[in-house]
Formats: sequence, C-alpha cells, structure tokens
Amino acid sequence: MTLLRLVFTALLPFAAGYFMSYLLRAVNAVVAPDLVQDLGLTPGELGLLTAAYLGAFALFQLPLGVLLDRYGPRKVQAGLLSVAAAGCVGFAFASDFLGLFAARAVIGLGFSAGLMASYKSSATWVPAERRSLANTAIMSMGALGVVVATEPTEWLVGLIGWRNAFLVFAGLILLAAGFILAAAPRKDTLTTPAPLRQQFGQMIAIMKTPLFWRIAPLLGLSSGVQIGIQTLWAGPWMRDVMGFTREEVARHLLFMAVAFMVGILSVGVIADRLARRGIGPMQVMLGFNLLYFAAQAVIVLRVEGLMFPAWLFVAAFGQVAVLAFPWFAAHIGKELAGRANATINFTMFVAAFASQYLVGLIIGLFPASGTGYSPQGYSWAIGIFLAAQLLAYGWYLAASPHKKILETRA
Repeated sequence: MTLLRLVFTALLPFAAGYFMSYLLRAVNAVVAPDLVQDLGLTPGELGLLTAAYLGAFALFQLPLGVLLDRYGPRKVQAGLLSVAAAGCVGFAFASDFLGLFAARAVIGLGFSAGLMASYKSSATWVPAERRSLANTAIMSMGALGVVVATEPTEWLVGLIGWRNAFLVFAGLILLAAGFILAAAPRKDTLTTPAPLRQQFGQMIAIMKTPLFWRIAPLLGLSSGVQIGIQTLWAGPWMRDVMGFTREEVARHLLFMAVAFMVGILSVGVIADRLARRGIGPMQVMLGFNLLYFAAQAVIVLRVEGLMFPAWLFVAAFGQVAVLAFPWFAAHIGKELAGRANATINFTMFVAAFASQYLVGLIIGLFPASGTGYSPQGYSWAIGIFLAAQLLAYGWYLAASPHKKILETRA
C-alpha cells in the first residue's frame, strides 16, 4: 500500500470518526451552563451526566477489543458510529435528567471504538517503527474535535440552541460512518478469527500479565484524569477561579484545544526522531509525564500568572500515554493488538469516568462562590487525582531496574 493510499484509506476515515468522538466528549464543557439552567443540575449531577459518556465507553472496551480483532475496524466503527448518531438525537429530545443521562451513555457507547478502531487499523497497515507517529497524528484529529467543541460550538449553540446543535452532530456522525464504509480497506483482519470464547480468554490473560498491572495504573490515571477534567471541569474552573465570562471561557478552551492538537502531534514527531537514536517511546512518555504533573500542581496551588499556561501544558501533554499503546501491543502480539489496546483503554476511561464524576462530588462539598463553585473545592478535587497519578508513576518506576531497561528500549 502506497503512503498516500495508506493515509486516505487506513488512517483518515478512522481519524474522522475520532474527530467526532472527541467533539461530543468535550461538548458539555461549553453547553454545561445551558444544561444547568434548563434542568437545575447540581455539580454532582452535571459530573455524572457528562461522565455517562465515559462510563458506557469504558464498559464496552473489553468486548470491543474482541470485536475489532474478529470483524475488523471498518465494520465495527461504522456500526457503532450509527449508534452514537442515535444517541445525539435522543439527547436533543430528552426532557429530564434521566433521559439526558441515557442518551449521553448511548453516545459514549457509539464512540467506544473511536480511537481503538484507528489504532487497530494502524497496527494492521502501518510499519511498526512508524506507528507512534501514525497514532499521534490520529489523536491530533481528536484534538481538532476539541477545537470545534469550543468557540465554534458556542457560536452554533447561540445560533440554533443546544438541542438543534445535537441534531447537527448526529448528521455529521452519520457522514463519518459513511466515509469509513466507502474508503476504509475491506480486508482488515489478519487471520481467521478464533472462537469468541478463546478470544475473551486471551483478553483475560492479557489483563493478568505483570506488565499490564505495572503499566495500566499510570496510563489509565494520567490520560483518564486529563480527559475527565478538560472535557468538563476546565471551563467552570476558568469561570470560578479566573473570573472569565462565558465567551472568554469558550475562547480559552479553544486555546487549550489547539495546545492539545499541537502538543500531541509534536510528541509523536519527537518520539519518532528519538527512536532513531535508540530512545524508546516509554522513556519519552515518562519525561513528558513530569511536565504534565508539574502543570497540574500549579493549577492545584493556583499560582498567580501561571495558571492558564499550566492548563495549556495539561492539554498538550495529558495524552502522551498514546506512545505506550503500540509498545504494549508489540509486547502482547500483533494478532492481539485490538484486545491489548482495549485493556489499556478500559483503565483509561474508568479513570476518566471516576475523575469527572468525583470532581463534581468533591466540589459540591464546599460552599458556592459568588460566580459558581468554590476555588478551594477545585484544588482539593484536582489535587487528590494528582496524588493518585504520582503514586502510579512511582509504582511503574518501582519495577526491577534490569526489566525496566529491557522494556523501555523495546
């Protein structure tokens, strides 16, 4: 397969689906004031409603890995995107919290293959030495979805209302599904699939390996917390801590989205170049993790003059765990790539669900401020999850030195 054909068939169609996935994942950061006003939601309810996407997303990761390895990313992704479109329609017509919650969960289920289908296609068609670059390029399309979920979505909601905006999203999702069916390679499975019972058994075996338990807490927490906070709580934080208006919040979320897109693509380029000098992707990831943790500490401590730059660092480097996916899949085996990636993604979205919901609960324990929620509540909530990430980082580094060196060079 030529490079141009590879990009336009095996990568771009799935990147379009991932673009819509991230747009809908982050959209509540902008429409949250409308949802709170129309339904009178508490912080805990807003967190739970938004996290319904992440909860359904996480729960479907394990069967998703089996489906991707058995039926290929083209069929699985196109079918699930149709489910996401139906969820958007349901969200647009929901009249109460339960209806919105159920529709949001259906959206999350429909987007559950957004990144994993892309990675499965990459694992099938892209040479191993270029997969880190390919995967970060795909993720940068997700970052573009976050860009569209900021000021452009604010403009659309102001023009036609949040309910009609979700109907527009449903139509765009169906277009992405059609693009995948039309353009993606039809032969996208490597071998004749094993029986389902054997495939699930292989997935359980992956989750029992020492390597999984060593790396999953770090990857899950570092990426999951960034997803949970940036796609909902960053906006209210800017309103309540920095005193921004709604328009200013949308603009600064746009800056964060651009930082995400530029950052993740830059990380891929850096990792690709350092790999030629013998520096493995895990070493690169661990270095960027330290910048990411330092930025969260600035936000927790509310350091004047550095708070918004810190949010840009959180956006830019919060998803560097993407470097570990091809590394982990290579250790597990190419034919199990879908299941290997899904196990890591499962931990990531469990952490995202937990952080998005629990941050809201913790904030709700503190008295409200004049503009909204308590700045102290934000610091406690984000600080607790920062501590958990630092523990996971230490857990990963605590492995025996000879084993760590062998694996990071792989």
